[in-house]
Amino acid sequence: MLQGYYHSKLSFGTVDGPGIRYVLFLAGCQLGCAFCHNPDTWARGEQQITADEVLTEMEDYRNFYESSGGGLTVSGGEPLLQPEFLAELLAKAKAAGFHTAIDTCGLAAKEAILQVLPHTDRVLFSLKGCTEASYQALTKAKFGTIRENLVCIAKRKPVTLRYVLIPGYTAGKDSLAELIRLVHSLPGDVEVEVLPYHTMGIAKWEALGWDYPLKSVPEPTKEEVTAFRQALKQAGIKLAATEK
Repeated sequence: MLQGYYHSKLSFGTVDGPGIRYVLFLAGCQLGCAFCHNPDTWARGEQQITADEVLTEMEDYRNFYESSGGGLTVSGGEPLLQPEFLAELLAKAKAAGFHTAIDTCGLAAKEAILQVLPHTDRVLFSLKGCTEASYQALTKAKFGTIRENLVCIAKRKPVTLRYVLIPGYTAGKDSLAELIRLVHSLPGDVEVEVLPYHTMGIAKWEALGWDYPLKSVPEPTKEEVTAFRQALKQAGIKLAATEK
């Protein structure tokens, strides 16, 4: 039986997809975000779990998941780095009647994406910007690759595009215009969730002995976040339920 390497898990997640959810955070990520609030998930680690173990734990709370419209979300790290385990887990969860979702940054092989999507009801896609420059400044990936994978996913599954609003990087009129252009170009059912940048990850960087790259960047104000969301709405973009 396949085993997945994981970092942590939650039985009552409320911010990783619709309803109350069991959230499994798989270990390992290659994106290297400068603002990552869980850098301790980058390494693969040693903890392992099977799909059957996850489903056994989920059964104890089935009523909560079903009554809230929730289910299973597999996050990370980057879950698509373990496609065989992920596909097996999602397939078994769907067979057991649970709604399934993945939270991905999009940095994965297309083969892995296509292996997993048939068993996925919704994709939470964490977008780190809308330009090549933003990805060069904030990550170790190329925006072109991310965009190609986003289009591939949006053609096949409903997408919640999770956009982190970072002053000086992904906020402002130019970034807003690029995001609007991108969303309007995507096929399928796409909604946007605007996530305000926060500095809660600094302590984890310091615990690892690393220098936090965005230490001088302020968190956006509530007014800035509200204005950004309203501008998206006025542009005809559907906002996630959490945004309303």
